[in-house]
Amino acid sequence: MSTDRVMLLIDADNVSVDVMEQAVRLLLNQHGALHVRRAYCTAESAVANQNAFKRLGIKPMVNLAAGKNSTDIAMAVDAIDLVLAERPDVVVIASSDSDFAPLVQRLREKGCVVRGIGQLGKTGDETQEVYDDFTVLEHRKSAASAAAAAERPKRAPRKTAAAKAPAAKTAAAKKAPAARKSSAAKASAVVAEADAEASAPKPAARKTPARKRAAAPAPEPVPTPAQTPDDAGDDDLPSAVVAMLEAGTPAATTAPAAPTARPARPARTAQAADEARAPRSPSTLAAVLACLPELEAGQSLALNVAVQRLRAAQLLGKSSSSLKLFSLLSDRFELLPPDKPAQVRLRR
Repeated sequence: MSTDRVMLLIDADNVSVDVMEQAVRLLLNQHGALHVRRAYCTAESAVANQNAFKRLGIKPMVNLAAGKNSTDIAMAVDAIDLVLAERPDVVVIASSDSDFAPLVQRLREKGCVVRGIGQLGKTGDETQEVYDDFTVLEHRKSAASAAAAAERPKRAPRKTAAAKAPAAKTAAAKKAPAARKSSAAKASAVVAEADAEASAPKPAARKTPARKRAAAPAPEPVPTPAQTPDDAGDDDLPSAVVAMLEAGTPAATTAPAAPTARPARPARTAQAADEARAPRSPSTLAAVLACLPELEAGQSLALNVAVQRLRAAQLLGKSSSSLKLFSLLSDRFELLPPDKPAQVRLRR
């Protein structure tokens, strides 16, 4: 058993808890003591393996930085500080990662013997050649699962569906007699009520004399235009009608024709409504000229500026076309150029 100062640095994101435990036991058997035991891991790994760390006397070094290889970088920086402060004889790195080759070389330059411990199936040959000595440990699934099961708090067994079924049946069996009793009681109550109604004497029906209704006076016939007293004789008819009767030609009646159903008007769109309100009266023309005073001065105005002013004065709808507006007033306004109008001016 040696008296060397031994430092164990574990990459907890790379090896399992079972391999960590084997590494601690192996180094204690070889050197008798481990002066530094640190495991570098994330916060989630530290919480999940806290019982194992307590049992093995390992100090978790939580790395809160995010990003690839952030835990490896934290471990490498801490290893240099520990070598300068503690002056260990042997440094053991428990990791199967080959990225620690520069760290191994630097620690060897500081006079340390650098040993490596890796997990079987994760460690390559190029990783093992860098260290002074390297040991590969096999992950024992059965032992690790047993230790993890012992560390987990025991929970009460959940009731299975088969266990819940008898309880449900007993509850239903308890409810069934009560339901039957209530239904039987209701049925007996209904029968008793029906018997009571059948045995009760029925009151004699009252004969009420039929009320004599006063005969409503017959409505007087409304005389039609052909039967009015003024038109009773031929002497009161116009001479043209009398001549037609004497000639044997029936006079055309002036009965009003039956109203025909009008076709439904299509719904107006907002644009059609705005176009219908397009200004055509002289007063509206004066209002347009009042909004565009530059035109009366003989100047031309940008079409978009004119449209903004007309819409602000509510002389042009939001969805109405300015081209149609000025085309309705083409006798007073002119759009330039005709193919792609961009200016408007007053005709002289």
